[in-house]
Amino acid sequence: MRQCATAEGHPLRFFGHGHGHGHVYGRDERAAEGGVCYTRGVRAVFFGTPAIAVPALRALAEVAEIVGVVCQPDRPAGRGLHLQPPAVKLAALELGFGHLLHQPVKVKTGNLDQWLSERTPDVALVMAYGRILPPAVLAAPRRGCMNLHASLLPRWRGAAPINWAIAHGDTESGVCLMQMDEGLDTGPVFARLTVRIGPEETAGELAEQLAGTAAQLLREALRPAVDGELQAIPQEHEHSTHAPPLERADGALNFSKPARELVNLVRALSPRPGAHTLLNGRPLKIAQARLASEPALGEPGLVSIRDKRVLISAVDGAFELCRAQLEGRKELAASDLANGRALKEGDVLGR
Repeated sequence: MRQCATAEGHPLRFFGHGHGHGHVYGRDERAAEGGVCYTRGVRAVFFGTPAIAVPALRALAEVAEIVGVVCQPDRPAGRGLHLQPPAVKLAALELGFGHLLHQPVKVKTGNLDQWLSERTPDVALVMAYGRILPPAVLAAPRRGCMNLHASLLPRWRGAAPINWAIAHGDTESGVCLMQMDEGLDTGPVFARLTVRIGPEETAGELAEQLAGTAAQLLREALRPAVDGELQAIPQEHEHSTHAPPLERADGALNFSKPARELVNLVRALSPRPGAHTLLNGRPLKIAQARLASEPALGEPGLVSIRDKRVLISAVDGAFELCRAQLEGRKELAASDLANGRALKEGDVLGR
């Protein structure tokens, strides 16, 4: 048995024993013998779809009784367009929750609220599910739905907070545990954990970091939030920013912008969907770039090769092109593209 403290400083003793497919953790209450008795554990349904949500599902299995796992349907993927299960489904099957899986095709017009109510959960915990939940679903659990959102709300509400944080040069991010309402990430926040964004960190790397952060926050804050021991603080809505879903046009590099802004965009779209431009009329995906100390060596987009380094001029300086991919070819180091003459001194990207 291990011991820690609540937000009010009262001790909590956590105990774990098999219950269904999760571990049950209970709160100390005053009782006749030893001043302790056990309460039942939190009954939770998990909503999530991609890999970033998997650590949170595993953490939830440690601190709650999972009575349902909801993810999006299998999707066609790969050259053969075979149906591929989402990462959360694979993790749920591995954890022994296969019989609890639900993959609704429709959320707003289906029977998801009824399915949820039948499981009598205390809470639904959502992370990167990918669909907006209607009011009836939000209201079905006893304590409603709580969301692990990958930003420091109210900054970057919406579908792509990690990408937009990096694209805008943010130096920190984090995860918030919030009470969901009918707005888009507008609900009050119970707790948050902050992480630093490294100067060369990509969206993929930050997503991996935040996945672990979300699991940590869940372990620390979910039970106190469900028990009413944490006060949910309303967001300062006037400071909100929006992180809409990424579209292809968002990844187009405009070399008349500052070099740092261009590098940030490359980082923000790595590894997927990737920043892009044109090389002699052919699509070129920019997979990796870093800021260079050199000044602009010519017009915006000009390719210069210095000591086997491929430099691209911007409006205020230059950045180093590290890795890129021509359409229909495999991704290569920029130096290999230059050696193969696919990329030459004097080329101008963007046309």
